[in-house]
Amino acid sequence: MAIKNRCTWCEKDDLYRNYHDEEWGVPVYDDQKLFEFLILETFQAGVSWHLILKKRENFRKAFLNFDYKQVALFGDYEVQELMKDAGIIRNTLKIESAINNAKAFIKVQEEFGSFSKFIWSYVDGKPIINNFTSLNQVPAYTPLAEKISKDLKKRGFKFIGPTTMYAHMQATGMVNDHFLDCWKRS
Repeated sequence: MAIKNRCTWCEKDDLYRNYHDEEWGVPVYDDQKLFEFLILETFQAGVSWHLILKKRENFRKAFLNFDYKQVALFGDYEVQELMKDAGIIRNTLKIESAINNAKAFIKVQEEFGSFSKFIWSYVDGKPIINNFTSLNQVPAYTPLAEKISKDLKKRGFKFIGPTTMYAHMQATGMVNDHFLDCWKRS
């Protein structure tokens, strides 16, 4: 059996390898899945992505399978209940931003027909393919991520700075940052 070359960042453990091999950089056009990554990326700010992946199923339960229509209806009671949930990152501002972002997400859908159409319009519906060979070449964010972040903030989104936006773009395949020698490039 041939050994697969992977991006070096994912070689920490099976959780990272599976995420890399099955999800990271794969284009996502489904609104619910895009919302899932928005939630996960906003909670990731200040903590490791590995921790978010470990808690992903807990987030899925806490945020009702990432049903943005239901999350948009959350109020003070749900915020207090989520603050008691040790299975997620218990940060009031992040929880409130998830609820706020669900409402803003729906407004974008109403304006553009889907969140996917809106977000993918920034890259003309096709992933940007980068040609990195090592982690130190991958930027924390790009001017495009900054532009999208600013637009989302104008539309009412919170906790969606350019670094978070770039991570979202990588996760959802808007940019392909797999290293040149990674098997996912073929």
